[in-house]
Amino acid sequence: MFKRIKEDIAVVFDRDPAARHALEVLTTYPGVHAVLFHRLSNACWGIGLKWFARFIAHFARWVTGIEIHPGAIIGRRFFIDHGMGVVIGETAEIGDDCTLYHGVTLGGTSWNKGKRHPTLGNNVVIGAGAKVLGPITVADNARIGSNSVVVKDVAQGSTMVGLPAHAVGSAEYDRANGRFEAYGHQASADDPIALAIHGLCQQLQAIDSYNRQLAARLEKSGIDISDISAPKIDTDCIELEPSNLKDNAGSLD
Repeated sequence: MFKRIKEDIAVVFDRDPAARHALEVLTTYPGVHAVLFHRLSNACWGIGLKWFARFIAHFARWVTGIEIHPGAIIGRRFFIDHGMGVVIGETAEIGDDCTLYHGVTLGGTSWNKGKRHPTLGNNVVIGAGAKVLGPITVADNARIGSNSVVVKDVAQGSTMVGLPAHAVGSAEYDRANGRFEAYGHQASADDPIALAIHGLCQQLQAIDSYNRQLAARLEKSGIDISDISAPKIDTDCIELEPSNLKDNAGSLD
């Protein structure tokens, strides 16, 4: 147990540059307090002291603002940074070396008993405000961007953003070489939709420039093109039907 506590404290220095010394971490970091309380409540839960385990978890929630059900399984070197508003459900499973930021929810989408919360692999990073819902699996080295909503399995090494979340590239997670991105964000992993729109805008600008040069050449050659004008775009036909909006919104089913 003392080895686990030492690891839980040491990992803070690895992932939070604001940490200065062990006493500060042990006395002022609610994420560390929540994990330590959970180690105790989970042990009580395992030996059948269900009410006492829930009471410890309730007290920890009151003190830290972090709610972890005593039945949740949490691996080694787990770190919750800032922590306020984090919720981890009963059947959630978290691997080793995972990091959660404030406002993260590992929640369920069903009132049925049984497995209903996510399973996280090792080295998973979940950014602030993200929601991971249902009995899904987030594989090793995956990252979830801030405020994303994940309702489907996440492949190993993926970076997920959006609502509902979609993959935007490889995580390239390499904390050993100083590549730890705090909020599950990677500067090079742009949203493919945004990239497509940006590419279309660049193409339109290139075509417009080409047309202007072509018109200038024609006029210089003595060809009259004054009677030719650019076609008008009917913006009234550009609209989204309610059914399309519903189809694009995704589902928690």
